[in-house]
Amino acid sequence: QVQLVESGGGLVQAGGSLRLSCAASGRLSSGAAMAWFRQLPGKEREFVAAIRWSGTDYADSVKGRFTISRDNAKNTVYLQMNSLKPEDTAVYYCAVSSHYSGVYSIRSVRAYDYWGQGTQVTVPS
Repeated sequence: QVQLVESGGGLVQAGGSLRLSCAASGRLSSGAAMAWFRQLPGKEREFVAAIRWSGTDYADSVKGRFTISRDNAKNTVYLQMNSLKPEDTAVYYCAVSSHYSGVYSIRSVRAYDYWGQGTQVTVPS
């Protein structure tokens, strides 16, 4: 069983930066994938970024502004968010696929079996 605890959300002005953290309890295999999704009320959860042993993947909307990284020793994944825009406002969720097999796209919520509780990011317009 894996538990995920997120932190780092908040309110930031447009153009500013935030760094989200997600600490995973329990051991993660080298084959695990870790990701960030975001969601607005009444909308589907949207892929933001993912990281696994083979590399990283980003949604087009955040490419060049957000950076996902992982500290395997701490079982923690980070999302550095720069040049934030009002449209980045959402609840951000950390997700883990404990043994990512590729059956589902790494951008799909179906690929992930553990989720954090979410952290709010607000960028006022």
